[in-house]
Amino acid sequence: MWPNPLRVRKSDQAKIRIKFADGKERTIQHMMATTFWHPDGTPMSAQQFMESLYGKFPDCFRNEAELRAIWSSPGTRAKLLDGLAEKGLGIDQMTEIQRIIDAEKSDLFDVLGYVAFALTPLIREEQVARAKLEISTHFDGKQQTFLAFVLARNVKEGMGELHQEKLSPLLKLKYNNAIADLGQPERIKDTSSDFPKSLYPQTAL
Repeated sequence: MWPNPLRVRKSDQAKIRIKFADGKERTIQHMMATTFWHPDGTPMSAQQFMESLYGKFPDCFRNEAELRAIWSSPGTRAKLLDGLAEKGLGIDQMTEIQRIIDAEKSDLFDVLGYVAFALTPLIREEQVARAKLEISTHFDGKQQTFLAFVLARNVKEGMGELHQEKLSPLLKLKYNNAIADLGQPERIKDTSSDFPKSLYPQTAL
């Protein structure tokens, strides 16, 4: 099990740089904002917490390309999140890491990418802007209109708007008759499943 965090006090300017086994540095913001605990209940520093995550991620994905491939598919993304939660790294813990690395406006993909591979986090607005060109070349006008709506929600609310269980509520929120605008349900589902590949491309745009 990964340790659980408990936020206790803030120090707005405190930072620390950590060099992992790959030789790359990660920066922790607000060093005193959080106290973490080992599974046995003993306290640990934020640096120790980050290092413990780095050591365990290879059990979940081997490299950046695999992480991008997993995150690009709703099914494999959900399976990864479930597996991480079973190991003790649930949404609450990852949200806490967002605060530590000063990436609260970024996707949870960026949290994993930063800790595992020192990838520079993108804020969600930047991520969507980079994806627009590819989306425009792979989807027709009506699909692009719907995806623009989904992406705007993602920028505002976060990654949860990309979950497959959100598809039906989003369609009801956007359309009186989604089939008339977007086609049969299977085509709509394929559209919502395929477009995240534009958000997490194998090669940065």
